[in-house]
Amino acid sequence: MARTPEGRVKDQIVEILKACNAYYFFPQSGIYGRSGLPDIIACINGRFIAIECKAGKNTATALQLKEIGKINDAGGFAVVVNEDNMDRLAAVLNVMSKGERV
Repeated sequence: MARTPEGRVKDQIVEILKACNAYYFFPQSGIYGRSGLPDIIACINGRFIAIECKAGKNTATALQLKEIGKINDAGGFAVVVNEDNMDRLAAVLNVMSKGERV
């Protein structure tokens, strides 16, 4: 089965997270879940990270942006990532994996 463009973005992010020795998972929404949660939740050196994955010209919904804002306001690191800013994410997570502040 062919991967969707967003699936390929997720695959690349997982490789970045693995290279940083991050703990990560994909939260499931559903009857007991919450809408708008980012696609990937991770932890690197005690730092909470949330990543919303998009592909091409797709953008985050208002609800997704609200959740990202709540995470950032609480001191976490939450971002929307696509093919265009993947390198920037990799650089930031690499710094975090070394225990440095971003």
